[in-house]
Amino acid sequence: MRFMKTMAVLALLAMSYCAMAQDSAAKRTDKKAPQKTDAKTSASKAVVTSNSVSPIVDAMDTTAEPCTDFYQYACGGWLKKNPLPNDRPRYARFTELYENNSKVLKAILDGVSANDPKRNAVDQKIGDYFVSCMDETAVNSLGVKAIEKELRKVDELKSKDGLTSLIIFLHRATVPVFFSYYSKPDLKNASKVIANVDQGGISLPNRDYYFNDDQRSKDIREKYVEHVGKMLEISGWPKDKAAEGAKAVMAIETKLAGGSLTPVEQRDPKIQYHWKTMAEMEKEAPVVDWARYVPGVGTPQVDGLNLAVPKFTTAMDELLKSTSLDDIKTYLRWHVLHDAAPLLSSDFVNENFNFFGKSLAGTKELLPRWKRCVQFTDNNLGEALGIAYVEKTYGPEGKRRMQELVANLESALKEDIESLDWMSAGTKKQALIKLVAIQNKIGHPEKWRDYSSVNVVRGDAMGNAARASEFEFQHTLNKIGKPVDKTEWGMTPPTVNAYYNPQENNINFPAGILQPPFFYRNLDDAVNYGGIGVVIGHELTHGFDDEGSQFDAEGNLRDWWTTDDKAKFEERTGCVDKQYSGYVATKNEKGEDVHLNGKLTLGENTADNGGMRISWMALQKAMAGKPPAKIDGFTSEQRFFLAFAQVWCEQATTRVLELQARSNPHSNGRYRAIGTVSNMPEFQQAFSCKAGQPMVQEKRCRVW
Repeated sequence: MRFMKTMAVLALLAMSYCAMAQDSAAKRTDKKAPQKTDAKTSASKAVVTSNSVSPIVDAMDTTAEPCTDFYQYACGGWLKKNPLPNDRPRYARFTELYENNSKVLKAILDGVSANDPKRNAVDQKIGDYFVSCMDETAVNSLGVKAIEKELRKVDELKSKDGLTSLIIFLHRATVPVFFSYYSKPDLKNASKVIANVDQGGISLPNRDYYFNDDQRSKDIREKYVEHVGKMLEISGWPKDKAAEGAKAVMAIETKLAGGSLTPVEQRDPKIQYHWKTMAEMEKEAPVVDWARYVPGVGTPQVDGLNLAVPKFTTAMDELLKSTSLDDIKTYLRWHVLHDAAPLLSSDFVNENFNFFGKSLAGTKELLPRWKRCVQFTDNNLGEALGIAYVEKTYGPEGKRRMQELVANLESALKEDIESLDWMSAGTKKQALIKLVAIQNKIGHPEKWRDYSSVNVVRGDAMGNAARASEFEFQHTLNKIGKPVDKTEWGMTPPTVNAYYNPQENNINFPAGILQPPFFYRNLDDAVNYGGIGVVIGHELTHGFDDEGSQFDAEGNLRDWWTTDDKAKFEERTGCVDKQYSGYVATKNEKGEDVHLNGKLTLGENTADNGGMRISWMALQKAMAGKPPAKIDGFTSEQRFFLAFAQVWCEQATTRVLELQARSNPHSNGRYRAIGTVSNMPEFQQAFSCKAGQPMVQEKRCRVW
């Protein structure tokens, strides 16, 4: 997509739903500038003065009962002070950081936006990109002409014989029609990057939105068809033609969705590896000329590629054979419009928001333009903007403290694995080999991305986005056939997030996350282990969740488990699945319960629970059996759990909670907090909870 980069990682928090609510193709990252840290800070050195309000206490609702509703107890004060803004479908602690960080990034961009010949090349690119995006008058004056080249190419398609050439052109322009194509480490040989053909070509969140039979899904589909028709009409089509075209688009996308994997199926890497030669690809889906597509799109010479979902390409091929050329052209026109909508004129932007923001996510207002343009600049020129961000906000002490915390958490996970009573010695040995091999990336890349070939032209907002996206697309394809570069990052430095990459076997912590509420330089160890410590533990545990556990120390898809150990592992993850499937995420607009999907969220829930346990172990070791005196009236154990829960304080619309439950591999904030603590006997002891109270699971789940 022109405004979004795809990452093959297991992220700490999926932010895509807030993005969808604002601009369907824009990647959202929540950020804030980090503070310098003091690696020697300990519980006994907490800086809380008598006339200041502790941030932990300030977020609480002490009238609530911690053993009845720990989320309200920990987050009630924050929830009261932070009602949901009209321009957000979801407002969380991550959003707080993002809002503050956006101001930091805007200040950087404002400072380099003047057309000064003395600017260096990096400042010129990010400054001119931002100021061009901000020039709404110029963007509005162009209207649909900003993408006339792409639309003309679609209009000029005379027969299906020319379809491969047109797909090449559109994919080079990062318009994701029909299927997705990208580079990724070989699942069976993770040291080498290969080409991948995968499912794609749909615009609703996932394939289930095209088939679910509940009334809400039917309503979404009806409104989606209306939206497509309106976008085609705005682009210049007569109303009747646009309405008929929208039906054709829906029919095509429904057939593509029919061949796609479900969100749960997509979490299983074993079913997504099918090596094919070029000759075999021609047999799989002959309508696309793969021998011409692969080199034409910019791929280095290859002997074959991975076909992730064979049933999808079969469905796509049948669709292309049976669908009229006019309907195919309508579908292609729609995707050009949909992909470009965030940087087109206001009529397109507003209609795009009306569906993806209002109808799908329940957002009331569009984000201010400056916030959107900060997002776009970070998305398309993230490491160029990241240089200035790091210089302004990030110090070596933060990295040193993170390295110390990571080492402590890795040590705790080692002890945890060694102590497991359900895992055999042979499997433990393999798990420990993998743990030792995990690499840590903290703060920012050691080598910055070189954007010198990206031509940023002042006043050409859409052209800048297109050229930057094409640069990124070609950059990823250039990796094919080469060794994996594990020094590259999948997130920009200002991002408030973290991730584990199973094929590279590394954990990644951008500079943006090293700040409150994850890390406080002037508070006690208990708070920091409950915050950033659990984040570290979460990412480490991803290497051993239901998906990460399928990869070995080198990142290869390989079963390193005994049959008996795997059965015991699946019994324990089954407990987690059942627990979270029982939670009601929200009630839909008809008052019906919408449950979490325990299988879809299994990896993240396993990582939350494992991350908390190993961070707790690391804290106990740090305190060496000598807990400090109470702070703000709370023990270190209580502050650990409070700090953890407060990371997940959030407000959200009913629609975005429903959307998240249907398609996000993360549980919502409430259940990330209480689902985890209710599995911890240490939590029950810390708050003197009794058996049978809501925050005490009758059958506690534990994997790691």
